Order: sequence, then structure tokens, then C-alpha cells
Amino acid sequence: MAAVTHRQHEPGGHETRAAQKALVLLEAVAQLGSGATARDISSLSGIPPATAYRLLNLLVADGFLVRVSDLSGFALGRRTRELAGAVGGDASEDFRAAHAVVEQLRARVRFGIFVASYAGDRIRLVDRDPDHELAGENVIRTHLHASAIGKLLLSHRPELGLPASLRPLTGRTIVEPDVLAVELRRIRECGVAHEVDEIKVGRSALAVPLRDNRMTVIGCVAAIGRTGRVRSDDEDLTQLLRTYADRIVAEIMA
Repeated sequence: MAAVTHRQHEPGGHETRAAQKALVLLEAVAQLGSGATARDISSLSGIPPATAYRLLNLLVADGFLVRVSDLSGFALGRRTRELAGAVGGDASEDFRAAHAVVEQLRARVRFGIFVASYAGDRIRLVDRDPDHELAGENVIRTHLHASAIGKLLLSHRPELGLPASLRPLTGRTIVEPDVLAVELRRIRECGVAHEVDEIKVGRSALAVPLRDNRMTVIGCVAAIGRTGRVRSDDEDLTQLLRTYADRIVAEIMA
């Protein structure tokens, strides 16, 4: 009697295509940023909406994606970030060295703490708060005039200039060049950037710079939360951010 040969199960064509589509969806979310809608993800990836939505829900169930807090879209999940970190991630070794300090700061506040790098005159979130999803992350990078993180970069990189037209994301967004110029000058002088309902109604932020040994602004640390909880006149929070900004830089430069 011939011996029965057991072969390990190999993925079929359908499973392989599904896996490929899932990777394409993850790439689309990474490009669009936190808060990407199913419609935008489907459009960018070229995957039909029904298929995209089914796979997005599977990726959420497995922890590769998460729903943003207001359920308006999707963001990369912890498993995807851990995988990215295992192969280098989107954070430099320098900023990862300060992660423990950033976690200490998060333990002291009730809202999200995010660290951004300004390397290459571009905003790059290098330490995202795992407990506070940041909707509209891509908008922060593309509309610098509307966020505390972006305005802080513009205030210290005047050579970047401003777009010909400043897009109003909400009724509070500063779109007059003269008014924005005054705001950027204020940020340079006082060392703190504010954002109140400017990028998204109901969201506010404070950001303070990270300066290297030559006093060059290399990034920022920002507190982002609901309007009313994060206040532009909160001196205690501002001082706390400055204290931890110094500690973060000390770790980076060590």
C-alpha cells in the first residue's frame, strides 16, 4: 500500500491575492495618514469599495489598523507600527532613544503627546501616542499653516515661504498671509505654537520646539486634545512641555 504523503497547506490564488490587496491597503493608509476614509483608501489603492471595506475590517480585527476615535476613518495599528519598528520604522535611532522620556510625559497628561522631526524641512511624526489616534495626520504635513506643529516649523524656516493660497480647513483657520506672518513672528518670540479648531473643529494643540546644541529647531513635542481641555493660555502645560523637550533633546544628543 502506498504511503500517504502529507503536504503542508499552501495558499491558493485567492488567498495570495487577498494578502496582496491587504498590503496595498496598508500602504494606502500610510500614505494618506491617520483618519483616512474607506472611500479615499479605495480610490488610492484601486481596490473596489466593497472589497476594500471588507479587508479594512479584517485588518482592524487583527490589529494592523485601528479606527480613529470619531470613527471617521482608519489609522495604522500597533501591530503595523511594531513591524515597522522591527525593520527601522519611521523614527530615527536618535528619537527612539528618547521614547522612555516621552512616555513619562504621557503619564502626566490626559491628552495625546506627539513628537515630530523637522529633518529635511518636512514634518515627520517620529513618536505617536499609542492611546490617542491622530485624525488628519497627512493634513498636518501638507497644510502647515493650520496646525501647531506646522506653524512651529514655518516660524523657524521662513525660507520655506507660504503657498500662494492658504486653504481654510475650518472657519478658524488663518488664511490671511499678513495675519499668519504676525502669528509666526509671535511663535518665534515666545517659543510656543497654538492651534484652536484650525485643522479640525473640536481639536486644539500646543507645540514647543526641540533645539539641538546649536539652538537649531530640529522638531517639536506637541500636546493634542479636545478644545477646552488643551488651552492656548495653559502656562503649566506649556512649561511641562518645555521641561520634557529639554529632556528629550538631552537623550537625543547623548
